[in-house]
Amino acid sequence: MVPLAHPASLALQVVDENGAALADVAVALEPVGAPRPAMQARARTAEIVQQGKRFIPLMTAVPTGTAVHFPNRDTVRHHVYSFSPARTFELKLYIGTPAEPVVFDTPGIVVMGCNIHDQMVAYVVVSDTPWVGVSDGAGKLRIEGVPPGDYVLAYWHPRWAGTSNAPARMPLRLDQGAERRLVVGARP
Repeated sequence: MVPLAHPASLALQVVDENGAALADVAVALEPVGAPRPAMQARARTAEIVQQGKRFIPLMTAVPTGTAVHFPNRDTVRHHVYSFSPARTFELKLYIGTPAEPVVFDTPGIVVMGCNIHDQMVAYVVVSDTPWVGVSDGAGKLRIEGVPPGDYVLAYWHPRWAGTSNAPARMPLRLDQGAERRLVVGARP
């Protein structure tokens, strides 16, 4: 009988080129030499709120097939849109929460804006893997329940918008628990 491998975890400390903690870095673990993991049948959902004439959060990372709700908690109408190849959509002027979420079913980087408030921008990184996350204000990120093995760590940050439409990639081996420091430069 072959012993079952215990799931691994990845703890990242994400910093910029000067060593300062870096928030809003989207990360995905993509298996190498193994089939893509089957996405769970249960529906995945996420939420990007409009409040104070901005999107919260700025960065969201989701597996393909995730339905994202866009509640407007402002007292003004917003017109949310994206022309990104990974997901084009438009939620015309509204207050409250649209009845139907937007399903992100193609991997890639999606840039969103508000047609009324030009300063409003947000990003969704969609990946064909369930092991995704975003670094917090302290630059920390933890991904749990990953089978041990070889992976590509794909990552992207909003300061790369306009210069790179693809995540940076680096090989990574996970056994049990792994702690890594990830330096994200000003350019990919």
